[in-house]
Amino acid sequence: MTLDRGYPAPPALVEHARRFQASGGVPAVPRTAATVLLLRPADEGFEVYLIRRVAAMAFGGMYAFPGGGVDPSDSTAHLDWAGPEPADWGVRLGVPPQAAQAVVCAAAREVFEEAGVLLAGPDTGRVVGDVSDDGWEAARVDLEQRRTGFAELLAARDLTLRSDLLLPWSRWVTPDFEPRRFDTYFFVALLPEGQRTREVSGEADHALWIRPADACRRAAAGELTMLPPTQVTLAEVAACDDLAAVARAAAARDAATPITPVLDLSDEVDPRFYLGDPPTH
Repeated sequence: MTLDRGYPAPPALVEHARRFQASGGVPAVPRTAATVLLLRPADEGFEVYLIRRVAAMAFGGMYAFPGGGVDPSDSTAHLDWAGPEPADWGVRLGVPPQAAQAVVCAAAREVFEEAGVLLAGPDTGRVVGDVSDDGWEAARVDLEQRRTGFAELLAARDLTLRSDLLLPWSRWVTPDFEPRRFDTYFFVALLPEGQRTREVSGEADHALWIRPADACRRAAAGELTMLPPTQVTLAEVAACDDLAAVARAAAARDAATPITPVLDLSDEVDPRFYLGDPPTH
């Protein structure tokens, strides 16, 4: 799907936009969030992990990457930390160090809550292996239910957060007409050796590993419903020949400047999202 043709807009979002426009509504303040593109090697390339949000969730029925909103504890957690310091993350993400720590912690926490993948290790050079047994699952549920914090979970097992395993990719802000808006930082991360994704989150009803180019084709064919941030990001990583190329691309990307899709309602039959000004008709 090309930029000049725009991106299809789900009917529910079109209705939100028309109601918002007609009422002269005030945009909601976006909530800071983080999402992670988990990648793994595959024959002649790599695959990405996608989940489908349950219908009752914000953006229900859409395929997306594991992620969610920043929790208040993410910015105040005292935990062992490997990789760039929060101040360095702040430069990459365009926010103060404490806010940068919150975003990185949220990314690592959410990918564990939603996919059962833990980006942490016993020291700065190692990553934990399989975390799918009953003990780890009980810890994941406690975290998901907010009975414990992410820093507590890591400290109880003498683990260090491996922030260096997260590579910043982009930043997207939900359009102003949506009742729930997010200012979301996108990261890429390689699935740690010895770990596996698990369909454990109650916020998703389906998950799959798929080549980014195949996901783009299926989205264009209407088989996988996605919003522009997911489609665009998949196309961007699909342009990389291998995982090393993804890492090189991430190092050069602007992950601080927010992108907000624009919904053009001028075509009653086929309203579409654009990443810039809609074309003149």
